[in-house]
Amino acid sequence: MPSCVRPEAASVKRAEVGSARAVLNCTVPLTTQPQLIAALRSDLTAANFSVDAMTRMWGEDAAAALHRGQRVPALRGLAGRQDPLATLARVLVLGLPADRDQLAHAFATLGVDGAIEAGLVDAAGTPLVDLRPYSFVDAHGVGGWWIASDLGELSTGAPLRVDHVLGVGGASTTLSGLMLGRPVATALDLGTGCGIQALHAARHAERVVATDISQRALDFAAFNAELNEVRSIEFRLGSLFDPVEGERFDHIVSNPPFVITPRTDGVPEYEYRDGGMVGDALVASVIAGLADHLQPGGVAQLLGNWEYRAAAGWSASGRAASGEDSGDGLQRVGRWIDDSGLGGWVIEREVQDAKAYAETWIRDGGTRPGPDFDRLYGAWLDDFEARGVTAVGFGYLTMRSDPRPLRRLERLDGPVGAGLGPHLAGALAAHDWLAGLDDEQLGREHLEVAPDVTEERHYWPGAEDPTVMSLRQGGGFGRTVALDTGLAALVGACDGELSVRAIIGAIAQLLEVDELALRAELLPRIRDLVFAGMLTSKS
Repeated sequence: MPSCVRPEAASVKRAEVGSARAVLNCTVPLTTQPQLIAALRSDLTAANFSVDAMTRMWGEDAAAALHRGQRVPALRGLAGRQDPLATLARVLVLGLPADRDQLAHAFATLGVDGAIEAGLVDAAGTPLVDLRPYSFVDAHGVGGWWIASDLGELSTGAPLRVDHVLGVGGASTTLSGLMLGRPVATALDLGTGCGIQALHAARHAERVVATDISQRALDFAAFNAELNEVRSIEFRLGSLFDPVEGERFDHIVSNPPFVITPRTDGVPEYEYRDGGMVGDALVASVIAGLADHLQPGGVAQLLGNWEYRAAAGWSASGRAASGEDSGDGLQRVGRWIDDSGLGGWVIEREVQDAKAYAETWIRDGGTRPGPDFDRLYGAWLDDFEARGVTAVGFGYLTMRSDPRPLRRLERLDGPVGAGLGPHLAGALAAHDWLAGLDDEQLGREHLEVAPDVTEERHYWPGAEDPTVMSLRQGGGFGRTVALDTGLAALVGACDGELSVRAIIGAIAQLLEVDELALRAELLPRIRDLVFAGMLTSKS
């Protein structure tokens, strides 16, 4: 069994507001012995324990059902199969026991006793951890790892333990897909969890530091790094930026524990998602600490939640404040960025009303509808009502230590693809290119429409002129931009042959409008289209 120590015994400092925590940090049962991990690696490789192989084994529909937390279709796909891949999938992914003969066949190198000693199963063949393959495509190509984490609700049938270490979830893949991937010397993964972001950062950083307040999480992360033979990551225990005081990094990534949780007795404080502060103060604190830990030119990328408030008078810390801090959540984040002294680009992807937000995260902890659910629901709603919170926003933040000013607050709610890192990198490069051009210089540029951009026109039946025109981006963030006659004509003429100024002059003559006025109207919109990647420079 894992040994347990209280956070105070491990000298763990946690910035928090409200009631004291009495959570136990338990070390994981997984081995630290390289020879056992190497034997496990050999068995996983021999069985072709991969996403593609398992999808072929039980089918795409079963894989999709498993992603929704339903394992029955996958079990039906395994019916009658006793090969190593099937056994590994049944035990390590679906969380079901296996007998000694099945385990011996699956762990041919590690052996059954080795699997028990490694902490994968107990003596009865019952799984102790979740271990599954993970595949991805990033700026460096196709990759894949095996990722261990705590058993989930699907396996245990019970609410999660408060020190639960989450595996690769939707937020994890979102952040990893946003990573810029540019080669750097140093990177920091703040709040590493199972280590997935640190592993991704190690693909472009020479050295990675991964921190977490949970020793249990660090144990999982260190195991995952060794299992996948990634040895450029240093793991450190501590809260927020405490473990890297006085250090600076070229790239900081963080999927912080941003979930807004009532500071009320009896409400579980899950370490993987709860930063121990009131409201959205955890995200505000991370933003405030970035400037002291970014190298000049460094970039930070993180996910976060922020509150929308109907009533004035509440600050991010939960204390009384001026009315300027209430209201629009996206503007709250903008003020945090302004206070940090860094440049920032925030993309809000979703806004949930307070009730739906509470339901989402109570269910996420494994609590099913019933008396416990209702009690937690009431605590969440009491907290939101007391602080005037009506809704919660979710999105992505990109911040830079760079003299070229960057401040963008966007709401984008359309569908987006995976692997947005290259698009973000292109947008930042476009911003810097535009920052070096005044309007006169921009007017001399020759622009082209990006190949993934299409134009849509809608007509009333029988009408000669369109009633609605828009540009639609096929890649990136899938932006849709409304067009008027002048902008539609300009974009339509951007084939790289004529300068922007020449095109505007021709349009002004055609529409019989003042050229200078049209130029003043169109140039800012051109800058937005270039930043978005919908127009590109021919040079």
